[in-house]
Amino acid sequence: MTVADGQRAGETMYGTDLARVYDLVHRGRGKDYRAETEAVAAAARRHRPGAARLLDIACGTGGHLRHFADFFGHVEGLELSAPMAEAARRALPGVSVHPGDMRDFRLGTTFDVVTCMFGSIGYTASVAELRRAIAVFARHLEPGGVAVVDPWWFPETFADGHVSADVVTVEGVTVSRLSHSARRGRASHMDVHFVVAEPGAGARHFVDTHIISLFSRSEYEEAFREAGFTVEYLPEAPSGRGLFVGVRAGDGHGKPASDDERGTA
Repeated sequence: MTVADGQRAGETMYGTDLARVYDLVHRGRGKDYRAETEAVAAAARRHRPGAARLLDIACGTGGHLRHFADFFGHVEGLELSAPMAEAARRALPGVSVHPGDMRDFRLGTTFDVVTCMFGSIGYTASVAELRRAIAVFARHLEPGGVAVVDPWWFPETFADGHVSADVVTVEGVTVSRLSHSARRGRASHMDVHFVVAEPGAGARHFVDTHIISLFSRSEYEEAFREAGFTVEYLPEAPSGRGLFVGVRAGDGHGKPASDDERGTA
């Protein structure tokens, strides 16, 4: 994830309250993390069959990362929200989850595959920020490596005014989630109300507000190409939003890797 100017990780969006119930809610709502990771792994391996090292950017609490570990020999995560990153570390002991913003991180190593799931790329606030993020993804890939991005909705596929409501009970905790999404300019504004109830603790309410950019398909594709990728869009994906699959050029096939990018990004 990334945050808008003036909003800090740990405040409201992806803060401690949400980190605690995030997995409970999405598991209870039927999100199929396994199917999504299988689709991503298959898309990546079509272009890089021997892929062994994966970085999941904006990994949240590790919902996808735990499944990526079944498909790749070495996985790491990157997450801006400290509470979400800590939840991922607790869930995945032995997996490195780095603090960092997708727009400007430097890990000092490269991977065969980088991923950005669950529409998290939409937290970049402008086309310029989107391009910055995709360029950073490229710098953390080996030449010929693959970036797989699960986008947020396109302007023409976003359901303006959409309301979603769910009540789930998992491990003795009941969570009510009610969201309303509205288009404001080039972004979706989603207010999500949570009521969390558990025996002996009563019920509490909090609200998370998410501002997520509505980039066009062509804006995504141009960002990939500018960063030195060849790119394809796969419209069929378990998330319902499709997948962008970019193959990083190099070794004489387009934009070459710099010395920094060859293992010292």
